Amino acid sequence: MINSMSPETMTHEDQPGQSGLSLSKYTTWLHEIQNQPAWRAKADKEMDYVDGNQLDSEILQKQREIGMPPAIEPLIGPAVDAVTGLEAKTRTDWRITADGDKADDDVAAALNFKVNQAERQSGADKACTDAFKPQLCVGIGWVEVARESDPFLFPYRCKAIHRNEIFWDMLDREPGLPKARYLVRRRWTDTEQVKLKFPIFSDLIDRCSGRWSGSYEPTIDGGTSTALAMSWEDERGWSIEEQEWRDAERGRVCLFEVWYRRWIEVVVIKLPDGRVIEYNDKLASHVIAVAQGFAKPTKAVVARMYVSFWMGPHRLYDGPTPYAHNDFPYVQFIGKTEDRTGVPFGVVRGMIYLQDNVNSLISKLRWGMSATRTTRTTGVVDYTDEQFRQQVSRVDADIKLNGVAMAKPGAVFKVERDFELNQQQFQLLNDSRSGIDRCSGITPSFKGATGTATSGVQESTQVEQTTQSLATLMDNFKFGRAKVGELLLSLIIQDMIGKQEKVVIKGTALRPDRTVELNVPQVDPDTGIKYLSNDVQRVRLKVAMNDVPSTPSFRTQQLAAMSEAFKSMPQEFQVVALPHLMSLMDVPNRDELIEDIKNAQQQATPEQVQTRIDEAVKLALERSDHGLRERELELKYNPDKLMAEIQKLVSEAVKNGVQSSYAAMQAGVQVATMPQIAPIADAVMQAAGYQAPTPGGDDPNFPIAGETAAVQMKNPYIQGQGPAVQQNTSPQLPPVPATAGDGMSGIETATPADNTV
Repeated sequence: MINSMSPETMTHEDQPGQSGLSLSKYTTWLHEIQNQPAWRAKADKEMDYVDGNQLDSEILQKQREIGMPPAIEPLIGPAVDAVTGLEAKTRTDWRITADGDKADDDVAAALNFKVNQAERQSGADKACTDAFKPQLCVGIGWVEVARESDPFLFPYRCKAIHRNEIFWDMLDREPGLPKARYLVRRRWTDTEQVKLKFPIFSDLIDRCSGRWSGSYEPTIDGGTSTALAMSWEDERGWSIEEQEWRDAERGRVCLFEVWYRRWIEVVVIKLPDGRVIEYNDKLASHVIAVAQGFAKPTKAVVARMYVSFWMGPHRLYDGPTPYAHNDFPYVQFIGKTEDRTGVPFGVVRGMIYLQDNVNSLISKLRWGMSATRTTRTTGVVDYTDEQFRQQVSRVDADIKLNGVAMAKPGAVFKVERDFELNQQQFQLLNDSRSGIDRCSGITPSFKGATGTATSGVQESTQVEQTTQSLATLMDNFKFGRAKVGELLLSLIIQDMIGKQEKVVIKGTALRPDRTVELNVPQVDPDTGIKYLSNDVQRVRLKVAMNDVPSTPSFRTQQLAAMSEAFKSMPQEFQVVALPHLMSLMDVPNRDELIEDIKNAQQQATPEQVQTRIDEAVKLALERSDHGLRERELELKYNPDKLMAEIQKLVSEAVKNGVQSSYAAMQAGVQVATMPQIAPIADAVMQAAGYQAPTPGGDDPNFPIAGETAAVQMKNPYIQGQGPAVQQNTSPQLPPVPATAGDGMSGIETATPADNTV
């Protein structure tokens, strides 16, 4: 429900903004504002209680009349300070994330850097904090997000606005006022400053400041400014009181800055990537997209934002909003609202009665401790009544009684004090003090005071209970703060559209600087269409609150947790985690210290140095012919090959030894059997070139059975006496045949006589 009349049923005359905001519509809204539920005076009183201004002039006058001292024990202020301290302690930063493709992350990172820079220099954090206090106390706060008119300052400004300057359409109950018809800011300004802002209306401003006295009398015959005549008529017949907008004695006028919406029907197209834009038949890209079926046009009723400036009944400016977004440039921080009327209120509303009770009880306690009640007969005191009252109230009172009057029968003089009532008042005072904590939900433990907790667990529980009771308030605050970030981001994007720019994202001691180029002209090589790379206008972005707060107290908690985890890490992980641990410390020259640690980590250990040397030597050898020679030597002197050759030589030596021993035994048998052949054998050996070793070799020590062994030994050459002849393949010892022919010769013969021929 936008208002009592839907946009479809509005007539052309009723719709504001069709030809500018009309005086009749503007006057209607002002009367509507005047008829809104009254809550601002009560909110001002509640803020006075927060500031400690808790006794008005009427109460002070009554206390003075009865001699009661004024007393104030500010309990609301410390409770409010504790909650505002919670906001400052848990403050978070804005983080820009791309709501589209991953390719938009570079643009999001660049805009995130821009927004964080604007957050610091535009005063956004302080503005949100200043708006949080009235949001907590009276239920509403405002922050302005606008461009700075002074060119020597930062281009954007965020400033907290007092609640009494802002009036809005209270029929819209949605957060952020997306359907509100109007928002009016009223501000008293010097006429000289107004003339500088609207120089073409200087004459009109001067006339209004002087109430048109004596210097202007419109006539029906002409000869004067038609515009001034119309303005004079508008002012004379305007129904709003003059004191609402003009202060001629001080030379000031009240400017009304009116932001309003006008609902119209437009044609929109939805692109395949999800973006919805208004259709423009003059753009070829829109026409082609609709013709080829890439986008489907549909009708929709949308709102357009306009702004108008008024000085009383005189309109000084009217036109479309200068911002790309379709929101009011004023962000509402809402706390609690009444269900029926929508009137905002805060936690102070339920604390005022108890605060008044505490103040009055303290005054009565002090007054009761010093007050006296006297009973006296007329004439018993030699003072006037006023002198007696002053004297009896003094600590060193000296009362002089009249002896004649006291001697009369029934004469009375008594001075009494009532202390029993004070104990009851003191008990009521303590109940009122604790009642403030109960009605606000802010426990003493949360305020850092001594409460009912008897252990650390109970105290932590009470703090958590207070935080839980403030959850709705903090959630509304985060919504308003995120809205401020969205408006600030919209201003930044609007100023960057179509402008090629390099954004240098400054790094930290852990991350180097990074450069992102935005709006870079490119040409599609396939189609030849020109486009912008990293176009900020086409990237869909959103503002999200960072999950990690950036306050010093939070970094201290993170440092303690990181230190405990660092102790249990393996050494190789500690080397990586040490720079991150140092980044949480608030020490001088922290960045230089982290840089030195990183440089020290890059220095090689002795093992790494030896590894590098081995790798360098290996690389140098590979580049030379040493590698080929090494491979040749490996093939020639392969350890396995050498071992096989050694084993072969050993086996051959054993074989040769056995064969030599066997041949020697055979020769010995022949010599032992026929000693006559020994000289012949020696001659044959010498003829073959044999030389006896000098000195002689070792004796093999073959066993000898006895001297008759040769005689008793059977003749192996006689058929049937020797052992069976085994097949022998040795070329040195051919097998002995079973029968030998007469033609045999050599040492292996049947009889010795065969060798003598």
